[in-house]
Amino acid sequence: MRPSDTGKPSYVARIERIEADSRGANVKVHVRWYYRPEESIGGRRQFHGSKEVFLSDHHDVQSADTIEGKCTVHSFKSYTKLDAVGNDDFFCRFEYNSATGAFNPDRVAVYCKCEMPYNPDDLMVQCEGCSDWFHPACIEMTPEEAKRLDHFFCESCSSESQKKLQNSHNASRISDTKVDTKRRRR
Repeated sequence: MRPSDTGKPSYVARIERIEADSRGANVKVHVRWYYRPEESIGGRRQFHGSKEVFLSDHHDVQSADTIEGKCTVHSFKSYTKLDAVGNDDFFCRFEYNSATGAFNPDRVAVYCKCEMPYNPDDLMVQCEGCSDWFHPACIEMTPEEAKRLDHFFCESCSSESQKKLQNSHNASRISDTKVDTKRRRR
């Protein structure tokens, strides 16, 4: 939906009801707003994805003329499975109480040594031993090195001598190692 300040990004809302007067004019939409992380009381955090929004308890009535277009707000799980993320694709993993700043759920799974929730914009590698996910920087590796991995075992799953053999950085990539990369935007 079109913001009053043209310098701001479009607002995202879920249309819950459309109504018009008896002549079919003066069309109004009842909406439930999505908030971007920077619009929430806590602000944007490191684990918030660039396309993340929160479904709020904030309801409103707007003129249908403020609608700019259609977008899709995916569940977090379905968003992470998209082959390509378009300009009109967003994801939501939290509901947000606009008065208190509380989130539901108030906890999510954490990963890596840094114990951060998953951000689908960030590259992560999966340990073949424990199946946990790690940010390359947290395991003292560049993103380029992580992309070239054939196998990866975290510190807990391998001794130092085995780690040198198992963490190969060969250019040829013929493995099942999972490396989740940032998706391309259309």
